[in-house]
Amino acid sequence: MSRLPLTLACWNYDRTQALVDGRVRPDGIDLNVQMLEVEETFFRMLRHREFDAAEMSLSSYCMTLTRPDPPFIALPVFPSRLFRHGCIFVSAASGITRPEDLRGKRIGVPEYQMTAPVWIRGILADEYGVDPADVTYVTGGEEQPGREEKLKLALPGRFRVEPIGPEDTLSAMLADGRIDALHTARIPSTFYTRPDAVRRLFPDFKAVEQDYFRRTGIFPIMHVVVIRRDVYAANRWAARALCKAFEAARALVQDELRVTASLRTMLPWQIAAVEETAALMGGDWWPYGVSANRAVLDTFLRYHHAQGLSARRLAVEELFAPECFEGFKI
Repeated sequence: MSRLPLTLACWNYDRTQALVDGRVRPDGIDLNVQMLEVEETFFRMLRHREFDAAEMSLSSYCMTLTRPDPPFIALPVFPSRLFRHGCIFVSAASGITRPEDLRGKRIGVPEYQMTAPVWIRGILADEYGVDPADVTYVTGGEEQPGREEKLKLALPGRFRVEPIGPEDTLSAMLADGRIDALHTARIPSTFYTRPDAVRRLFPDFKAVEQDYFRRTGIFPIMHVVVIRRDVYAANRWAARALCKAFEAARALVQDELRVTASLRTMLPWQIAAVEETAALMGGDWWPYGVSANRAVLDTFLRYHHAQGLSARRLAVEELFAPECFEGFKI
């Protein structure tokens, strides 16, 4: 029997490796997996629709849903999740010592619409009273000049967003004190090369993030997996097949991380980290599916709308292929 050939662009995560090496094969599908850096995947999928399915920024995906003829539909599969308190960096010249000091400052973001800064702005607003409208955001390449927003913004006038110079980078500007802080997904190079000039807002970010989870139950979702709508419309069954395959690949890794005969990673205290994580977050600390993630997704959708990125507040039900909301039982 013939199988449906699909291209999938995704980074080389441990939780997707079984899809690459063939240990997990989606029902009825032959996957051509292209392992690309996330920025490249997002750019090529958003600008040119190059792949049948792809990892996608949650924020970028949500922006496409309120536009005419949305090009993608998502699966409740979350290959990237990350607490982002540790991704707020400040210039030593800024005098910033606490989150509340960010009010009125110039803050760099590679793109205003990026998922990581959406979470950071939302958390700063909820936890520390820093209104996104009280800040001036400057956008551009973190390490390379010339980066632009992948999707055109149409923000309400209360938000101030301006580009940096064509030869500037946010990493250098932060170290030089030309911006006060940086909200980002990647650690800026100057954090390592100029440690006296750049530091984290939360030096003990792990403790801050663990406290945040204890109080909120939120493990922020960064990325989803999307299918082009034309591919989905012609093969509705493929959504459930892919969801099952991603779940099987994730479950393999979660089991392997507990093996003590030989460590799966290069982390000497991998087992201690697994046990600590499970004690705090439960045995299934990286769940896929809608029901286990509804509160996290709804929080993000609230942030997305409040920050001017979606014209109306989206509902969780609008995000995902309906075939993936529930499964059969025997």
